[in-house]
Amino acid sequence: MQTDRLPVCDIGLFDDTTDFWIDSIDNLLGKYSFLEHPHESTFYTFLIVEKGRGEIIIDNNKIRIDDAQVFIIKPNCITELYLNREAIGKIICFTEDFFSLRYNNNVLNQFSFFNRESKIVIRVSNDNLSYLKSLILFMHNEFTNKKKASKKALRSFLNILLIEIERFYNPLRNMESNNPTKEKVQKFQKLIEKNFKTMKLPSDYARILNVSTNYLNKICKKTLGATSGDLIRRHVVLEAQRLLHYTNYSINEIANELGFEHTSYFVTFFRKTTSQTPEQFRKKRTEE
Repeated sequence: MQTDRLPVCDIGLFDDTTDFWIDSIDNLLGKYSFLEHPHESTFYTFLIVEKGRGEIIIDNNKIRIDDAQVFIIKPNCITELYLNREAIGKIICFTEDFFSLRYNNNVLNQFSFFNRESKIVIRVSNDNLSYLKSLILFMHNEFTNKKKASKKALRSFLNILLIEIERFYNPLRNMESNNPTKEKVQKFQKLIEKNFKTMKLPSDYARILNVSTNYLNKICKKTLGATSGDLIRRHVVLEAQRLLHYTNYSINEIANELGFEHTSYFVTFFRKTTSQTPEQFRKKRTEE
Protein backbone atom coordinates (compact mmCIF):
# COMPACT_ATOMS: atom_id res chain seq x y z
CA MET A 1 0.00 0.00 0.00
CA GLN A 2 1.30 3.47 -0.84
CA THR A 3 0.99 6.75 1.00
CA ASP A 4 0.71 8.99 -2.06
CA ARG A 5 -1.41 8.78 -5.17
CA LEU A 6 -0.31 6.19 -7.68
CA PRO A 7 2.03 7.20 -10.51
CA VAL A 8 0.32 8.05 -13.78
CA CYS A 9 2.39 6.64 -16.63
CA ASP A 10 2.35 7.86 -20.21
CA ILE A 11 3.70 6.01 -23.22
CA GLY A 12 6.91 8.05 -23.04
CA LEU A 13 8.16 5.68 -20.34
CA PHE A 14 8.85 3.19 -23.14
CA ASP A 15 9.88 5.64 -25.85
CA ASP A 16 9.55 9.41 -25.52
CA THR A 17 9.61 9.91 -29.29
CA THR A 18 6.46 8.00 -30.23
CA ASP A 19 2.79 7.46 -29.42
CA PHE A 20 2.89 3.83 -30.60
CA TRP A 21 5.14 1.18 -29.11
CA ILE A 22 5.60 -2.57 -29.53
CA ASP A 23 8.08 -5.01 -27.98
CA SER A 24 8.55 -8.63 -26.98
CA ILE A 25 7.44 -9.61 -23.48
CA ASP A 26 10.42 -11.82 -22.67
CA ASN A 27 12.10 -10.26 -19.61
CA LEU A 28 9.57 -7.43 -19.87
CA LEU A 29 9.65 -6.69 -16.15
CA GLY A 30 13.44 -6.74 -16.18
CA LYS A 31 13.40 -3.93 -18.74
CA TYR A 32 10.42 -2.01 -17.38
CA SER A 33 10.18 -2.76 -13.67
CA PHE A 34 7.52 -0.09 -13.07
CA LEU A 35 4.96 -2.45 -14.68
CA GLU A 36 5.24 -4.71 -11.63
CA HIS A 37 4.03 -1.98 -9.29
CA PRO A 38 0.54 -0.44 -9.16
CA HIS A 39 0.30 2.30 -11.76
CA GLU A 40 -2.26 4.12 -13.86
CA SER A 41 -1.61 4.51 -17.59
CA THR A 42 -2.91 7.06 -20.07
CA PHE A 43 -2.75 4.78 -23.13
CA TYR A 44 -4.20 1.52 -24.48
CA THR A 45 -2.27 -1.71 -24.03
CA PHE A 46 -2.56 -5.16 -25.56
CA LEU A 47 -0.60 -7.94 -23.87
CA ILE A 48 -0.51 -10.91 -26.25
CA VAL A 49 0.78 -13.97 -24.40
CA GLU A 50 1.76 -16.98 -26.52
CA LYS A 51 3.34 -18.82 -23.61
CA GLY A 52 3.85 -17.64 -20.08
CA ARG A 53 2.85 -17.78 -16.45
CA GLY A 54 2.02 -15.07 -13.99
CA GLU A 55 -0.76 -12.81 -12.84
CA ILE A 56 -2.19 -9.47 -13.88
CA ILE A 57 -4.28 -7.23 -11.63
CA ILE A 58 -6.46 -4.63 -13.36
CA ASP A 59 -8.63 -2.49 -11.09
CA ASN A 60 -8.67 -5.16 -8.35
CA ASN A 61 -9.48 -7.97 -10.83
CA LYS A 62 -6.85 -10.70 -10.50
CA ILE A 63 -6.40 -12.89 -13.56
CA ARG A 64 -4.00 -15.77 -13.96
CA ILE A 65 -1.76 -15.48 -17.00
CA ASP A 66 -1.70 -18.60 -19.13
CA ASP A 67 -0.94 -19.56 -22.72
CA ALA A 68 -2.80 -18.12 -25.73
CA GLN A 69 -4.39 -15.07 -24.12
CA VAL A 70 -4.89 -11.44 -25.09
CA PHE A 71 -5.17 -8.93 -22.24
CA ILE A 72 -6.80 -5.55 -22.86
CA ILE A 73 -5.78 -2.66 -20.61
CA LYS A 74 -7.71 0.54 -21.15
CA PRO A 75 -6.56 4.04 -20.16
CA ASN A 76 -7.05 5.09 -16.53
CA CYS A 77 -7.03 1.52 -15.21
CA ILE A 78 -4.75 0.62 -12.31
CA THR A 79 -2.54 -2.28 -13.25
CA GLU A 80 0.04 -4.62 -11.71
CA LEU A 81 1.83 -7.22 -13.83
CA TYR A 82 3.67 -10.34 -12.69
CA LEU A 83 5.16 -12.33 -15.56
CA ASN A 84 7.87 -14.98 -15.71
CA ARG A 85 11.06 -14.14 -17.60
CA GLU A 86 10.54 -16.97 -20.10
CA ALA A 87 7.19 -15.65 -21.31
CA ILE A 88 6.77 -15.34 -25.08
CA GLY A 89 4.56 -12.82 -26.82
CA LYS A 90 4.22 -9.12 -27.54
CA ILE A 91 3.08 -5.95 -25.83
CA ILE A 92 1.49 -3.22 -27.94
CA CYS A 93 0.77 0.26 -26.59
CA PHE A 94 -0.79 3.23 -28.34
CA THR A 95 -2.50 6.50 -27.54
CA GLU A 96 -5.96 7.47 -28.67
CA ASP A 97 -4.45 10.39 -30.60
CA PHE A 98 -2.21 8.02 -32.58
CA PHE A 99 -5.18 6.09 -33.91
CA SER A 100 -7.42 9.14 -34.35
CA LEU A 101 -4.97 10.94 -36.62
CA ARG A 102 -6.06 8.71 -39.48
CA TYR A 103 -9.51 7.69 -38.37
CA ASN A 104 -11.60 9.78 -35.96
CA ASN A 105 -12.17 10.05 -32.25
CA ASN A 106 -15.22 7.80 -32.32
CA VAL A 107 -13.80 4.87 -34.30
CA LEU A 108 -12.28 3.14 -31.25
CA ASN A 109 -15.76 3.08 -29.74
CA GLN A 110 -16.94 0.55 -32.32
CA PHE A 111 -14.79 -2.15 -30.73
CA SER A 112 -16.83 -3.76 -27.98
CA PHE A 113 -13.79 -4.87 -25.96
CA PHE A 114 -12.97 -1.21 -25.25
CA ASN A 115 -16.27 -0.72 -23.45
CA ARG A 116 -15.79 -0.01 -19.76
CA GLU A 117 -17.96 -3.01 -18.88
CA SER A 118 -16.13 -5.47 -21.16
CA LYS A 119 -13.92 -8.43 -20.27
CA ILE A 120 -10.22 -7.92 -19.65
CA VAL A 121 -8.93 -11.11 -21.23
CA ILE A 122 -9.67 -13.06 -24.42
CA ARG A 123 -8.53 -16.64 -24.86
CA VAL A 124 -7.69 -17.45 -28.48
CA SER A 125 -7.42 -20.71 -30.39
CA ASN A 126 -4.11 -21.94 -31.80
CA ASP A 127 -5.20 -21.02 -35.34
CA ASN A 128 -6.20 -17.51 -34.30
CA LEU A 129 -3.01 -17.10 -32.29
CA SER A 130 -0.95 -18.13 -35.33
CA TYR A 131 -2.66 -15.45 -37.43
CA LEU A 132 -2.15 -12.82 -34.71
CA LYS A 133 1.54 -13.70 -34.51
CA SER A 134 1.94 -13.17 -38.26
CA LEU A 135 0.14 -9.83 -38.17
CA ILE A 136 2.07 -8.62 -35.13
CA LEU A 137 5.36 -9.65 -36.72
CA PHE A 138 4.62 -7.26 -39.60
CA MET A 139 3.82 -4.54 -37.07
CA HIS A 140 7.00 -5.15 -35.11
CA ASN A 141 9.15 -5.06 -38.25
CA GLU A 142 7.47 -1.85 -39.41
CA PHE A 143 8.02 -0.25 -36.00
CA THR A 144 11.66 -1.35 -35.82
CA ASN A 145 12.72 -0.47 -39.36
CA LYS A 146 11.03 2.96 -39.41
CA LYS A 147 10.62 3.13 -43.15
CA LYS A 148 8.95 5.93 -45.06
CA ALA A 149 5.34 6.53 -43.89
CA SER A 150 5.79 3.91 -41.17
CA LYS A 151 3.23 5.55 -38.87
CA LYS A 152 0.57 5.35 -41.57
CA ALA A 153 1.39 1.68 -42.05
CA LEU A 154 1.31 1.06 -38.30
CA ARG A 155 -2.15 2.66 -38.01
CA SER A 156 -3.38 0.38 -40.78
CA PHE A 157 -1.90 -2.70 -39.13
CA LEU A 158 -3.36 -1.62 -35.80
CA ASN A 159 -6.80 -1.21 -37.33
CA ILE A 160 -6.61 -4.74 -38.76
CA LEU A 161 -5.45 -6.06 -35.38
CA LEU A 162 -8.40 -4.42 -33.62
CA ILE A 163 -10.83 -5.89 -36.14
CA GLU A 164 -9.36 -9.37 -35.68
CA ILE A 165 -9.51 -9.14 -31.89
CA GLU A 166 -13.13 -8.00 -32.15
CA ARG A 167 -13.86 -11.14 -34.18
CA PHE A 168 -12.35 -13.31 -31.44
CA TYR A 169 -14.06 -11.36 -28.69
CA ASN A 170 -17.54 -11.21 -30.16
CA PRO A 171 -17.74 -13.44 -33.26
CA LEU A 172 -21.53 -13.22 -33.71
CA ARG A 173 -21.80 -9.46 -33.42
CA ASN A 174 -21.55 -7.10 -36.36
CA MET A 175 -19.35 -4.11 -35.70
CA GLU A 176 -21.36 -0.96 -35.27
CA SER A 177 -20.50 2.24 -37.05
CA ASN A 178 -21.83 5.75 -36.55
CA ASN A 179 -24.36 4.71 -33.90
CA PRO A 180 -25.49 8.03 -32.39
CA THR A 181 -27.05 6.39 -29.33
CA LYS A 182 -23.93 4.41 -28.48
CA GLU A 183 -21.71 7.44 -29.08
CA LYS A 184 -23.88 9.46 -26.69
CA VAL A 185 -23.49 6.82 -23.97
CA GLN A 186 -19.73 6.66 -24.51
CA LYS A 187 -19.51 10.43 -24.28
CA PHE A 188 -21.46 10.19 -21.03
CA GLN A 189 -18.95 7.64 -19.69
CA LYS A 190 -16.03 9.90 -20.55
CA LEU A 191 -17.74 12.81 -18.84
CA ILE A 192 -18.14 10.69 -15.72
CA GLU A 193 -14.41 9.94 -15.67
CA LYS A 194 -13.58 13.63 -15.79
CA ASN A 195 -16.29 15.02 -13.51
CA PHE A 196 -17.41 12.33 -11.06
CA LYS A 197 -15.95 14.18 -8.06
CA THR A 198 -18.16 17.22 -8.56
CA MET A 199 -21.09 15.81 -10.58
CA LYS A 200 -22.91 12.81 -9.12
CA LEU A 201 -26.43 13.25 -10.53
CA PRO A 202 -27.57 12.03 -13.97
CA SER A 203 -29.32 15.36 -14.50
CA ASP A 204 -25.95 17.15 -14.37
CA TYR A 205 -24.66 15.09 -17.28
CA ALA A 206 -27.94 15.15 -19.19
CA ARG A 207 -27.71 18.93 -19.21
CA ILE A 208 -24.24 18.85 -20.78
CA LEU A 209 -25.33 16.25 -23.32
CA ASN A 210 -28.42 18.29 -24.16
CA VAL A 211 -30.83 15.42 -23.48
CA SER A 212 -33.44 14.74 -20.82
CA THR A 213 -32.52 12.69 -17.75
CA ASN A 214 -35.12 10.08 -18.71
CA TYR A 215 -33.65 9.73 -22.20
CA LEU A 216 -30.10 9.39 -20.83
CA ASN A 217 -31.30 6.70 -18.46
CA LYS A 218 -33.12 4.90 -21.28
CA ILE A 219 -30.14 4.75 -23.67
CA CYS A 220 -27.75 3.65 -20.90
CA LYS A 221 -30.12 0.85 -19.97
CA LYS A 222 -30.47 -0.21 -23.59
CA THR A 223 -26.76 -0.02 -24.42
CA LEU A 224 -25.12 -1.24 -21.22
CA GLY A 225 -27.93 -2.77 -19.19
CA ALA A 226 -27.41 -0.26 -16.40
CA THR A 227 -29.04 3.04 -15.51
CA SER A 228 -27.17 6.33 -15.80
CA GLY A 229 -27.11 6.53 -12.01
CA ASP A 230 -25.63 3.02 -11.80
CA LEU A 231 -22.76 4.04 -14.10
CA ILE A 232 -21.97 7.11 -11.99
CA ARG A 233 -22.08 5.11 -8.77
CA ARG A 234 -19.88 2.35 -10.21
CA HIS A 235 -17.18 4.82 -11.15
CA VAL A 236 -17.26 6.55 -7.75
CA VAL A 237 -17.02 3.17 -6.02
CA LEU A 238 -14.16 2.08 -8.29
CA GLU A 239 -12.18 5.20 -7.46
CA ALA A 240 -12.96 4.76 -3.76
CA GLN A 241 -11.71 1.17 -3.90
CA ARG A 242 -8.53 2.29 -5.62
CA LEU A 243 -7.84 4.83 -2.88
CA LEU A 244 -8.69 2.36 -0.10
CA HIS A 245 -6.45 -0.33 -1.53
CA TYR A 246 -3.49 1.59 -2.93
CA THR A 247 -3.09 4.50 -0.50
CA ASN A 248 -2.95 5.13 3.23
CA TYR A 249 -5.46 7.95 3.01
CA SER A 250 -7.87 8.06 5.94
CA ILE A 251 -11.57 7.52 5.30
CA ASN A 252 -12.08 11.26 5.88
CA GLU A 253 -9.42 12.10 3.29
CA ILE A 254 -10.93 9.71 0.75
CA ALA A 255 -14.40 11.15 1.28
CA ASN A 256 -13.00 14.63 0.70
CA GLU A 257 -10.99 13.50 -2.35
CA LEU A 258 -14.15 12.08 -3.93
CA GLY A 259 -16.19 15.23 -3.33
CA PHE A 260 -18.45 14.07 -0.49
CA GLU A 261 -19.56 16.89 1.77
CA HIS A 262 -19.50 14.69 4.87
CA THR A 263 -17.62 11.47 5.60
CA SER A 264 -20.85 9.87 6.83
CA TYR A 265 -22.37 10.39 3.37
CA PHE A 266 -19.44 8.58 1.79
CA VAL A 267 -19.57 5.67 4.25
CA THR A 268 -23.34 5.26 3.74
CA PHE A 269 -22.92 5.43 -0.05
CA PHE A 270 -20.08 2.89 -0.07
CA ARG A 271 -21.89 0.46 2.23
CA LYS A 272 -25.14 0.71 0.27
CA THR A 273 -23.34 0.11 -3.03
CA THR A 274 -20.90 -2.64 -1.98
CA SER A 275 -22.58 -4.17 1.12
CA GLN A 276 -19.50 -3.42 3.23
CA THR A 277 -17.98 -0.40 4.91
CA PRO A 278 -14.82 1.26 3.57
CA GLU A 279 -12.93 -0.09 6.59
CA GLN A 280 -14.13 -3.63 5.89
CA PHE A 281 -13.09 -3.37 2.25
CA ARG A 282 -9.63 -2.08 3.17
CA LYS A 283 -9.10 -4.77 5.79
CA LYS A 284 -10.13 -7.54 3.42
CA ARG A 285 -7.81 -6.28 0.68
CA THR A 286 -4.92 -5.98 3.13
CA GLU A 287 -5.38 -9.61 4.20
CA GLU A 288 -5.46 -10.97 0.64
